[in-house]
Amino acid sequence: MEWWNNFVAWFTDVSTQPMVFTAVVFIGAIVIASVLAALISRGAVKRLITQRDREIKVAAIATLVDAATEASVWNSLTPQEQVMSDRAVGQADIQVRLLPIRGSGIAANWAAHELYELKRTSATFGYQLEPALVEFRDRLVEWQNRPARARKIFQGDLDRWKSQNSSTEKSLLAEQEAWVAQQHHDQYNAADSAPAPVRVAPLTPAAVNRTPASASDAGAETQRLLDDVNKLEVRGTDPLTRTSAAPTL
Repeated sequence: MEWWNNFVAWFTDVSTQPMVFTAVVFIGAIVIASVLAALISRGAVKRLITQRDREIKVAAIATLVDAATEASVWNSLTPQEQVMSDRAVGQADIQVRLLPIRGSGIAANWAAHELYELKRTSATFGYQLEPALVEFRDRLVEWQNRPARARKIFQGDLDRWKSQNSSTEKSLLAEQEAWVAQQHHDQYNAADSAPAPVRVAPLTPAAVNRTPASASDAGAETQRLLDDVNKLEVRGTDPLTRTSAAPTL
């Protein structure tokens, strides 16, 4: 108790007021500086996270737009290209769903439905898909700029599609999609397994008759050479012929 009385007396003394004021100001400055540093750090981290989320969102949107372009010509792609496109779409779908944005799952569902429709309509030739691609791109860009407004539009489209598609239509569409996929698969398998054609030179009368004629000519030439050799041997062994053929001095 005596120590407390001494401290109160020292604290309230006039000679210690400047020291107490300086200490209070120093502690207050430290607290204010700490709060300002925490706010600045929080703002910098928040801006960094926002920038990173924006980059991820832009990359996912670009991947989805590229996938929509490939989906518009789905039946002209090879099976390997289709697999690569589906993998890219799956990665972009996961990135969109994991974004810390309200309604990212609704946007991913809307994009998946649009990509499915583009793949299905790519089987019908003559259908202009360029306006659908432009609309798909503009809607995703609008969602990137205004997530809340675009989320309501996406939800309205999903509800409308859900009410329009009945079970019968779904089964017919599934059968059509399976048939188109099977035809596409059979087409590329047949192209890969078909052997290269072997060209055979046609047989002409000249080519047919050339071989016997050549054989007969070769046989006649051989027989002529044998006859000449026999004549030379006979002439060399005949003494009369050898004497008459000898030169006279």
